[in-house]
Amino acid sequence: MTPQEVLRQHIHKTVQLSDEQFDYFFSLFKPISFKKGQQLIHVGDEVDCEYFVLSGCLKTFFVNDEQKMHILQFAMRTWWASDYKALYNNERATVNVDCVADAETLCLHSEEREKACKEIREIETFLRWRSNKGYISLQKRILSLLNNDARSRYEELMHQYPELYNLVPKHLIAAYLGVSRETLSRLYHSK
Repeated sequence: MTPQEVLRQHIHKTVQLSDEQFDYFFSLFKPISFKKGQQLIHVGDEVDCEYFVLSGCLKTFFVNDEQKMHILQFAMRTWWASDYKALYNNERATVNVDCVADAETLCLHSEEREKACKEIREIETFLRWRSNKGYISLQKRILSLLNNDARSRYEELMHQYPELYNLVPKHLIAAYLGVSRETLSRLYHSK
């Protein structure tokens, strides 16, 4: 699939755009490739864009004062990633985004996003829907962290995203789940 087809199919699940509307919206994106380990956003950076993942995998994370990594999100094909607090509040980044596996992305700058929202009502609807789905996923994740044990969180993650286990190194899955690598290994081998 071409980048246009991937984005069109993603948008089409929510709103219908004419060919002219879609072509215009697609023209606002900038294709950017990233290599494994490359950083897109670093704590303290100015953030003026978000990334739509065409292939590969990104992770959003922060490192606490004890140098422990906490992964907030993995972004695989058709997912979006950025530091949204920084992006929408015009602040410096408080999280990092880097590349777990070589990735092809489409970058949408804030100014272009706002322009598209003003000109095409369906784009505003799509972006609002996408934000709402993100809030729902975040709430679900927080409730899972608060209410479920490590095994339940692991099983839930593998059920929702089975491809993740082969795409992402195990120590990163452990950091996402909030467990040690050893605990993850025990969970995996006792399935």
